Amino acid sequence: MSQHALHSVGKNTWRSLPCSLSELRLDLTLGCGQTFRWRETGEGHWTGVMGGRVWTLTQNEDTLWYHVYHCHGNPGLINGRKRKTAAGLKGSGKKSKETIAVKEEEKAEMLDTVSSEEDKKEEELLRDYFQLHVKLENLYEEWSSADQHFNHTGNIFRGVRMLRQDPVECLFSFICSSNNHISRIQGMVERLCNTLGTPLCKLDNTHYHDFPSIQTLADSSVEARLRDMGFGYRARFLWRSAHLIMSTLGPDWLYELRSTPYLQARDALRTLPGVGLKVADCVCLMSLDKSEAVPVDTHVWQIAKRDYSCAAGIGKKTLTDKVYQEIGDFFRKIWGSYAGWAQSVLFCADLKKFQKLKEVPDSKR
Repeated sequence: MSQHALHSVGKNTWRSLPCSLSELRLDLTLGCGQTFRWRETGEGHWTGVMGGRVWTLTQNEDTLWYHVYHCHGNPGLINGRKRKTAAGLKGSGKKSKETIAVKEEEKAEMLDTVSSEEDKKEEELLRDYFQLHVKLENLYEEWSSADQHFNHTGNIFRGVRMLRQDPVECLFSFICSSNNHISRIQGMVERLCNTLGTPLCKLDNTHYHDFPSIQTLADSSVEARLRDMGFGYRARFLWRSAHLIMSTLGPDWLYELRSTPYLQARDALRTLPGVGLKVADCVCLMSLDKSEAVPVDTHVWQIAKRDYSCAAGIGKKTLTDKVYQEIGDFFRKIWGSYAGWAQSVLFCADLKKFQKLKEVPDSKR
């Protein structure tokens, strides 16, 4: 059994990317409710699953550090998946020591090449997941110039950025979010993965699994199994959505929506059982490259009324589709094409778990 990695121990197993805290804060980005796969497993260390791998991340003021776990039980696997390696030596007959030495050297070179390619792929996965090509400091400057309230809040909550999640994981995780809170959604997603996902590794008695595929979720037995795990009415939504995608739309359909215009993609998602406007916008923003999507719930509605005197829905008690669209348009007019990113900063700043940050003196931020 392996243990969760700590940067202070075994630093040679960690790799790094230059990244300032103003471009990314792990605690805010991974803890604000846009993903449900990460846990703080050590002070400032976050462990989770992404891209079929188990990672631990940590950071200092100018560097993002990451450690990727490889399965030790089967050297032919990386996190439960087949690894391409040099072919093993099968000594057929007698071979000279010189021949064997040459073969071993060639094999080592091939393994080094595979390792180097794997390292490069993992760095690309991490850059893509955090969308590090987007310069967050520049966006904060634009939003602060256009919005006095954001200028104040953004100075405290810097480094909140949108993830680019796998669309399958994002969709089915947010179907679980209906009438739910973050900690409970995390528990449901964890049970879903532990029951139906591919095992990846075990660390400190914690089992990590990949997110289940659409093919797995579409199996006829899934609804009953999820009900047994306490998913309630969401069990049927999860199974029916997976079944509809596999039987009618195709396994690549979600990924193809990345190249579809925002409103068209949102409407397409809403044809799935259990997917309303908010869930569709979450999927658009957090996995389908629609940075203008603004997920609106009663929480965001309250922010719009309290902090911006937004008149949308005045006198109404429920969030209708019309009011929803008006609030989204209101914020898009202020913040522009990355309105969904800006909204996530204010959403994060309003969560109870982060209120203590507002009490920290300016000199210590």
